[in-house]
Formats: sequence, C-alpha cells, structure tokens
Amino acid sequence: MADTLRRLVNSSPYSVLQDKLDAWYKDYHVYSCDQNLNRCCELVELTSKIQGQLFTILNLTAQEGGHYSGVDTLKSRLLPWLGSCFTIAASAVSSDTSLSLIQESVEKDRKIRELSSVHESNLQKIEDQLCSTRIELDSVKRELVDTHIELDSTKNKSATTLLATEDEILHLKSELRVAQDQLDLYKRKLDVLDDYERQVRILRDEVSFLNAEKTVLQDRLAKSRSPSPLLRRSRSVSPVRGESPTRAQLTSSSRHARLVSRFSDLYATERLESQSLLLKYIDDLETVQRILFIAAVESFQAAKLAYRQFKLRVRKTLSSTHIGPESLEDAVVDYIVRNLDLYDVQTSINDVINAMNVNPRISFPPEVDFVLISSFIREACRIAFAMQTLDPPLDLAFSSDGELYSDVKYRRSFDSEFTAPLVAFHVWPALLEGDTVILKGEAVTRRGALWKSRSRSSSPVRSRSGSPSRTFMASHSRSPSPGRLSSSRL
Repeated sequence: MADTLRRLVNSSPYSVLQDKLDAWYKDYHVYSCDQNLNRCCELVELTSKIQGQLFTILNLTAQEGGHYSGVDTLKSRLLPWLGSCFTIAASAVSSDTSLSLIQESVEKDRKIRELSSVHESNLQKIEDQLCSTRIELDSVKRELVDTHIELDSTKNKSATTLLATEDEILHLKSELRVAQDQLDLYKRKLDVLDDYERQVRILRDEVSFLNAEKTVLQDRLAKSRSPSPLLRRSRSVSPVRGESPTRAQLTSSSRHARLVSRFSDLYATERLESQSLLLKYIDDLETVQRILFIAAVESFQAAKLAYRQFKLRVRKTLSSTHIGPESLEDAVVDYIVRNLDLYDVQTSINDVINAMNVNPRISFPPEVDFVLISSFIREACRIAFAMQTLDPPLDLAFSSDGELYSDVKYRRSFDSEFTAPLVAFHVWPALLEGDTVILKGEAVTRRGALWKSRSRSSSPVRSRSGSPSRTFMASHSRSPSPGRLSSSRL
C-alpha cells in the first residue's frame, strides 16, 4: 500500500488534471464542439484512472487492517456514497441535501459513541474511587480500634508509672546538681590548664632563644681560640665591626607587600563573609557595617598593645645576653619576625570583644554575641601585629563620625549622598604608612551626618534583640580577667 501511495504522490495526477482544466478553460471558446468533447473525455479518463488507484489503495488498506478493522468507516463513508451514486437519479432529494444528511448521520453516530465511551470511563472511575474509599474507610476503622487499644494501655501504664515519677525527678535533680558541680570544677581546671600552657609556651620560647644564643656564643668562642696571630692583630687593629642586615630588614619590602595584600583580602573577603553572618541576626545594614569597622579598629589597637608588651618582654630577655653586631632593637625586631606564631592572639580577641561590648557607637548592651566574628577579629589582629614589625609600621587613619569627607583617605560607598560634605559613618578604615595613605578606606556620606552622630552618642542605649546566637555562643566564650579588661582600655 505504501508503494502504491508513493507512486501516486510522485506522479502528481491532480496537478496534471488541474493543468489540463486550466488549459481547457482558456481555449474553450476557440475549440470546436468535437475538440471540447475530446478534452472532457480525456479528463474523465484521467479521473477514472485516479479513482482506480485510490480504490486499489483502499483495498490494500482494508486488507492490512484485518477482517473487522475499518468496517465502521466503510459503512459510514463509502457505502452511503456508493448508494447515492446509484439512487440519486430516482430520488427527489438533491445531491447537496443527501450529502448533508449523510454527514449529520455520521456526526451523530460519532457523538453517540464518544458520549457512551465517556460515560463508561466516568462510571469506571467512580467505581474505582468508591472501592478505594471503602478500603481507606476500613483501614481508618482498624487504626481507630488500634488507637483505642493503645490509649487504654497508655492510661494503664501512666497510672502505674506516675507514682515513681516524683522519685525519679528528685534523683535526676540531685544528679544534675552533681554534674553542674563537676562542670564548674572542670572549667576551673581548664582555666588553670590554659594558664599553664601559656606559661609553657613562654618558657619554650625563652629556651629556644637561649639555645640559639648558646650556639652563637659557642661559634664565637671557637673562632676566638684560633692560633693565628695575624687574625688577632687584625682584630685588635680594627675593633669596629661592620653591621650586617638582619632578616627583618632583608624581608621588609616583601613583608610590606604581603601584609598590604592581606589587608585588602580582609576587606574584600573576610569582611563580606562576616557581614553576611551578622545580617542573619541584625536587619540593619548600617549597624552591621559599624560593627565590622569598630572590630577592625579595636583589633589594631589590641594588636599594637600586645606588640608593645611582647617587645618589652623580648628586650628584657635579650638585654642581658646580647653581644651581636646588630643593635639590640634590631635583634628584638628580628626575633619577633621569626617568631610571629608566639603572639597570643586569643587574648587580643577577648580584649576586642570586651571593648566592643561597651562601645556605645554600635549598641550597649550589644545586639548579638561578637564571638560570631571571632575569625574576622583573629585575622585582623594577626595582620595588625605583623604590620608593627615594619619600618615604618603601618597603622589605621584616625576617623570619627561627622568628620569632613576626604578623597585622599576614603571613597564613597554606593548608597552615599555624593553632594554631602560630612561622613555619616565609616565602612572600612584607611591604611597609613607614616602620613601617607597607601590604601583608601570606605565611608558613607549623608546630609545631617554631624547631627545624627551627636544624637547617636547622646542616646547610646538600645534594646537587645532576641538573637539566637546570644545564648548559644555565650557558653563558648570565656570572660577575661579584670587585669586583662583594664589593659584593653589603655
């Protein structure tokens, strides 16, 4: 069938028939009667050939469908058409009327079949739903019976266990008191252990330094025992010894570039991560930016104080044994550069958090536990401590709310009023090398910034929000000693 249909499509008989009809129509008045009849007969012959091919395709299609396939179509379409071809001459009904009646009959039969099929499918669905509903109802009844049985058993068990509940509660309370006492004891032991560990680190530092000094002295002693008189004479003739640069002086430029890069990364990465963390508990973006700015400033203050104290301890240790060619100050700085890991950064973190807890510029009492941003504070303290070993050391520019905006020190944030001359608050401090700005900070400028800063400083008390991290993180933070708190205020 497919081959017959393909040949019929490829031959395009209907296009040929249409071309012949067009040509006959154009020359109809030119031809004679015999010529017109010949043309008409030719078209009838061509039409009969096409009909013969179509009947052949119809026969092949019916054979492919089997004995019963296509019966409805033949009854509804072909047989009425063939009957009309033979009876239309004797009928009083016109051909158009007969065709319309056949079409209406076929359409009605089709609609009846569709409605019956839809009705049967709906009926089947309703029966299925009814069966499923009955099954669910039976299961609910069984569950209800089981629930009643469990309720009765629970009532019986609760009646028997209620008598022993009070004794168990009293026993648990006593165990809780004992556990709390043990916890307090363990906390005190942990504090003592931390102090011991800090002392051990200091002693190890001193021991390693003394071992290094011992090695240097042994090398010099071995050189001094040399039997060459010329060497001793040359030493006596030239008593002044040339100073060699220390490691701190040799690596100053590279450390300077690395610390400036770390400070930029602190602004671009760690600050944004801490800002996203604080915004989960504080809805005000301005307050979060103030918190991070003050954390950076307080970290530099705490790190500079720790650097001075660490430097005094190292100078005191080296002053009694220093005999090297470099000056004592250079030896102290070189030792600090080589042993930056001895910096007790946790003490500085505690000092920064204590200073922020009483700072009225962000809130007092604080809205959130600042232990959340301890990683940001730790990195800022380490960078600030390492910056103090440079010559000259790097520091933050002085800043205050309501100050006159300076293009040299700051750049405006995207939400600033670019015509406002005063700084409303600071987002990030500027980095100075002496009096030269090497990295600009970020500030927000708005009109009326001076009046807003005065109103904020005059009424510092703000309500505490119900931050979930306040109660959760409080157990992980350790309150510093009074001496440490007082040193952080200096």
